[in-house]
Amino acid sequence: MSKVHAAITAVNAFVPEYILTNKELEGMVETNDEWITSRTGIKERRILKGDLGTSDMATHAVNGLLEKRGISATEIDLIIFCTTTPDMVFPASANILAHKIGAVNAWGYDLNAACSGFLYGLATGSQFIETGKHQKVLVVGGDKMSSIINYKDRKSCIIFGDGCGAVLLEPNTEGFGVIDSILKSDGSGGPYLCQKAGGSLRPASHETVDNDEHFLFQEGQAVFKFAVTNMADVAAEIMEKNDLSSDDVDWLVPHQANKRIIDATSSRCGIAPEKVMINIEKYGNTTNGTIPLCLWEWESKLKKGDNLILAAFGGGFTWGSLYLKWAY
Repeated sequence: MSKVHAAITAVNAFVPEYILTNKELEGMVETNDEWITSRTGIKERRILKGDLGTSDMATHAVNGLLEKRGISATEIDLIIFCTTTPDMVFPASANILAHKIGAVNAWGYDLNAACSGFLYGLATGSQFIETGKHQKVLVVGGDKMSSIINYKDRKSCIIFGDGCGAVLLEPNTEGFGVIDSILKSDGSGGPYLCQKAGGSLRPASHETVDNDEHFLFQEGQAVFKFAVTNMADVAAEIMEKNDLSSDDVDWLVPHQANKRIIDATSSRCGIAPEKVMINIEKYGNTTNGTIPLCLWEWESKLKKGDNLILAAFGGGFTWGSLYLKWAY
């Protein structure tokens, strides 16, 4: 019997209409377009306006995915919602999403691994497919980062944007799908990239609000130093583990955190710039949304059998890579 892999059979995404440009940020904090672009590669990012949450972006993304695949939401077995900004602490945004799209036969949960969450979700979802437990697993990656960004902090507000993407995993016996993954974490890095308050350790209080502790906190240099090394190394590691040369890799799909980190990863793997998916200039860092947004934008260029290397790094610290053979 042929080995069962979990193949991506559909991908879709959603980004809000409102565009926050570098020019507009110049009027909010002490910064300028040249400074932002040279350090991050970002020109603009999307912002979700109004009384809406991450699940609202996911609803648009998933409904479009179901239409593309030609299936009903009632066929979905499991929803893994990878997010750092759930609608609420509980219930899970996966459950909220299931209700909004009519996935009445699905169970689900949220997965929080910061910017590595979508990779963790793909690796986790693939296990349910490979074991035969489920036939259709929805992996969603999205964040409303604007909800936890301090727009008075010029170091962080220039980086992040809002967006959401989703993929459908289904069984494949032709050798396509998720082939391998390497996932890692190091909790000692938590203090360098975190949201200090809002959890059980520091519940909301006048003090935490006054101290801006409900916004994202980042020590940029420490995070950059760790990310630029480990994301590049883990991408190279999965290629070596699976005997892949740079010529064998059709596409590198890196987390869109910083253009310099992306360049370091492609250089470490020996992958030419024309084979690297980059859209950070348009969307910034959408955290869990970056990799599915890339797959969505490059979908028309992907061919059946293409070798893709996915790589990410996130707060926690978390990082990892995944080897995927495109199935359609």
